[in-house]
Amino acid sequence: MVDVVVVGGGIIGLAIAHELRHRGAKVRILEQGRCGQQASWAAAGMLAPEAEGLTGTLRELGLRSRALYPRWIADIQQRTGLACGYWCCGILCPTEAVLDGDPTWLNRESLDRQQPGLGPNIVGARWLPQDGQVDNRRLIQALRLAVHLAGVEVFEGVGGYQWRGGSTLEAITTSHGDVTADHYVLAAGAWTRSLLPALPVTPRKGQMLSVFDARRSLQRVLFGQGTYLVPREDGTIVIGATVEDVGFTPDTTAAGIHALLAGAIALYPAIATMPIRETWWGYRPYAPGEALFLGPGPYTNLTLATGHYRNGILLAPVTAAIVADQIMPGTLG
Repeated sequence: MVDVVVVGGGIIGLAIAHELRHRGAKVRILEQGRCGQQASWAAAGMLAPEAEGLTGTLRELGLRSRALYPRWIADIQQRTGLACGYWCCGILCPTEAVLDGDPTWLNRESLDRQQPGLGPNIVGARWLPQDGQVDNRRLIQALRLAVHLAGVEVFEGVGGYQWRGGSTLEAITTSHGDVTADHYVLAAGAWTRSLLPALPVTPRKGQMLSVFDARRSLQRVLFGQGTYLVPREDGTIVIGATVEDVGFTPDTTAAGIHALLAGAIALYPAIATMPIRETWWGYRPYAPGEALFLGPGPYTNLTLATGHYRNGILLAPVTAAIVADQIMPGTLG
C-alpha cells in the first residue's frame, strides 16, 4: 500500500511522482515499457508557448511552466548531478511575409545578424527571446535517477491494467498483481483509453530526424511553417515533426522523412550537406481541440494528467505542481 500510484512513466508521470515524493508522499509508478521511452523520448524539447501560438488557459499554463523551468531544472541537476541541456536560446519564427506592426518582428537584415544562412524566400522572423529548449532525453534520464534516489517505486513492463471499484478506486489489476493506493494519477499519454475508454485521447504519430552540424552554425531554434529545427549545444540539430492520425502505426517512412528534410533545407539550406544521425517516431496524446485533462477523474480518488499533445515537455513542471496541490493541498515541494 502506497499513498499515490502514478500510471504512466513519461515526463508527466515522472515529474508528478518526483513532486509528490518531495512533499512527503510514498509513490509508485506503473509503466508499460521503460520510463520515458515513448513521446517524452521522441520529442524535440522546445519550451515554446509563444512560438507554438498557444491560447487561453493552455497559454497561461505554458507561460507559467516556462517560468518554472530554470528553478525546476536546477533542482533536478542538484539532486542528480546530471545536466539536462536547458538552454534559453530564444526562438526565431521565420516567415515569407512581412508582419507589419508586430513588436517581435525582425526584417531580413536584422534576422541575418541574429542567425545568418536562412533560405532565400525568408523575408524576416518573429524573435521570441524567452522561449527556449531542454534536451528532453537528458532530462528524462535525470528524472529517472531523481525518482530512484528519492525512493519512488518504479514498476516497468506492467501490462493488463484494469480499474477495480465503484465510485472509488480500490485497486489496479495488472500483470504484476493488484496495486493499491489511497490515490491514483492517470498520466498514460497516448495510451489513456486503455484505462479510460470514454476519454477522447488518441495517438498522433510524429516522425523526426537529426543531423550533425559540425560547425555549430545554427544557434537559434527555427520554428517554421510545418518544420522546426532545434540545435543542441553538442552540434546535433533535431528536425521535426510530422503530425499523423494513423493510430499506433509504427516506423518512419520515406515520405515522412522526405517532407521533413525538404522543409528543413528550405528553411536553412546548410542542412543539405549535414550527415543524418538518427530517425525516429513517437505518439503524442491528442484530444479534440487540444484539450488538456488536468484535474479530477471519474473516481473520487483519481486525478487526470493527460492530453498534453505537443506540449508535454513544456508543461511538465506546472502539471506536477498542480496535481500535487490537488492531492496534497497545503504542502510545498
